[in-house]
Amino acid sequence: MSTTALTHHVRVLGAPGHRHDEILTPAALDFLGHLAAAFGERRQDLMRERRRQALRLAAGTPLDFPMVTSAVRADPTWRVAPPAPGLADRRVEITGPPDRRTVSDALDSGAQVWVADFEDATSPTWDNVIDGQIALLDVGERHATLVVRPRGWHLDEEHLAYDGRPVPAALVDFGLYFFHCARRRIEAGQGPYFCLPKLENRYEARLWNDVFVLAQELLGIPRGTVRATVLIETVTAAFEMEEILYELREHSSGLGAGRWDYLFSLIKTFGHRTDFLLPDRARVTMTAPFMRAYTELLVRTCHKRGAHAIGCMSAHVPGGEPAADEAALAKVRLDKEREAEDGFDGSWVAHPGLVPVCREVFDGVLGARPHQMDRTRDDVAVTPSDLLSVRRISGPPTADGVRTNVAVALRYFAAWLRGQGAVAVGGLMEDAATAEIARVQIWQWLRHGVVDRETVLRLLDDELVALGAEYPWAPVDEIRSLFERTALAGELPLFFTPDAYTRHLVHRTEAGA
Repeated sequence: MSTTALTHHVRVLGAPGHRHDEILTPAALDFLGHLAAAFGERRQDLMRERRRQALRLAAGTPLDFPMVTSAVRADPTWRVAPPAPGLADRRVEITGPPDRRTVSDALDSGAQVWVADFEDATSPTWDNVIDGQIALLDVGERHATLVVRPRGWHLDEEHLAYDGRPVPAALVDFGLYFFHCARRRIEAGQGPYFCLPKLENRYEARLWNDVFVLAQELLGIPRGTVRATVLIETVTAAFEMEEILYELREHSSGLGAGRWDYLFSLIKTFGHRTDFLLPDRARVTMTAPFMRAYTELLVRTCHKRGAHAIGCMSAHVPGGEPAADEAALAKVRLDKEREAEDGFDGSWVAHPGLVPVCREVFDGVLGARPHQMDRTRDDVAVTPSDLLSVRRISGPPTADGVRTNVAVALRYFAAWLRGQGAVAVGGLMEDAATAEIARVQIWQWLRHGVVDRETVLRLLDDELVALGAEYPWAPVDEIRSLFERTALAGELPLFFTPDAYTRHLVHRTEAGA
């Protein structure tokens, strides 16, 4: 892309930092401007449609497989693109924020794939966003295949502006990495690979596909070089899995299952209904009927279309008390065994210490084969009611479940506001997805009266005292305010991150941070 024809000006509002000039070059900013000009308004339209769909579902419109795309689902002939270099064998994928320590640990962990996560595992401070891009720029030829997970369509990057508006965060994370690293990854024998979060329907997948087409065209990279795995972590996307693969088929590298975000989405969508009341999150396992339906449909859908199916994240952090560690690792093993036996081609872990367990399990099923796409799971037949059948596990929470959710949300908020997007809490690697399920469960339990407000406020006070003693640096008043706005409000905020990001940005600016 020529630097002599810079026409799409993106303003940098963030403070300059060490090596930022290597990322925020005039040509890179112009490339971002092209993407923002081409897709910014369309992205806004899709976010408005999200809100309209949420209102329709809240009003009682049934959620079903779309009738208008029945021909796509019925057509047996189409397939996604074949696996790209470095993406054929994905039996173990490890994820974490794109910081230097994580880069080194992940790429040398023995996992086949490392997912550099700008979404749930990164607190999007300006330095974190740009330092993450610098870390990816410095990645050499290492063992694991690099995949980048940009932020979702719902988020903005307030430190970059185009035409007087913040640039969509998804385009920032994708665009800066693609501009600087696409050719580097191709020269390393792989390619620019991505993992797409929080999609809700086929139209959002189509938008990503069009972004890929234009980006490749602008940089003179052959169409189809980009590959992307879509995380099915919203309940509406579960009803459009084939359509999402179809929209991205020339750029698709499959689908992945997102456990906590999926439950979070279920509560956001149907949490006002008493028949969707969920108990403690620890009791909503992957063996629950509606979760089994979702994951089995995912495997069948992917293998029907020649795509990889990647299982759910295991978030245990090894190294704790030996007996508890052993019990937790046994649960991880059982989880991975179920996935491998169900036909998944690989799975995710959040810690290098879990790589050997996951690898051993999938080695036992796959052997020397890179995947098991030949298992088409023709035995699976999932109905809309199967995907929404929570009746058998519905019920009120335990006292421990309420306290745990309050504690996890507060501790994660503290870490996030300090700039840390992945944090170990109670032996688990918590990220934005687990904080979201924690706070929306509190909201749901309050709404349906299975927990009273006084109890939650008492727990909030107790846990804030404990938090202040544990982390003297924590802005306790700000954390309380964030919890009250996002978990105790009458209407449920769809995400905690936009509210926290904007308010914290203003707070830091006023404080001179």
